[in-house]
Amino acid sequence: MDHSLARFSENKMFKGVRHTVYDEKGGFMTDPAFQRGVSKLANFGLIYEVLVFPYQLPGAIALAEKFPEQKFVLDHLAKPDVSKPPSEQWKQDIQQLAENENVFCKVSGLLSEAGKNWNPPDFIPFLDVIVKSFGMERLMFGSDWPVSLSGGSYEESLKIVEDYFSAYSEEDLKKVMGGTACEFYNIV
Repeated sequence: MDHSLARFSENKMFKGVRHTVYDEKGGFMTDPAFQRGVSKLANFGLIYEVLVFPYQLPGAIALAEKFPEQKFVLDHLAKPDVSKPPSEQWKQDIQQLAENENVFCKVSGLLSEAGKNWNPPDFIPFLDVIVKSFGMERLMFGSDWPVSLSGGSYEESLKIVEDYFSAYSEEDLKKVMGGTACEFYNIV
């Protein structure tokens, strides 16, 4: 694996890896073989993107705690059910994951989880939780395009996020809408 990572890392466009963990069963992220692979990423400056469902957040927390030098980003807020208010368990898990300063969060996948029957205010409680948990310094917009088209247009995804963050400073909005991602993925 080290040889492959070294070879791939020669390409400056290769920034990290993502495994669709929600396709896996049980405690996949705490499996020693999986963790052995993740343990090699930091040596090459690579990010690991955490793509999970809410019930898998405890595994993501354990992974982030085990590898504090590894940069992680939570994709799609862990795909919560946005058709109803955030569950207490999701809120607690998000807060616990965010206690690890090596974990960032993509503000993405909102429409993918909402389907066609949503209203912009539906997303506010979820956005409130991630802002409170991660702060403005560790949030970044991600469109989840083209998957997000299952719930609405790219423009609608963008508008939800821009409208929500319009209550914050222009500097904070710039961070969320690109600045943090540029730094995190080293594309400045």
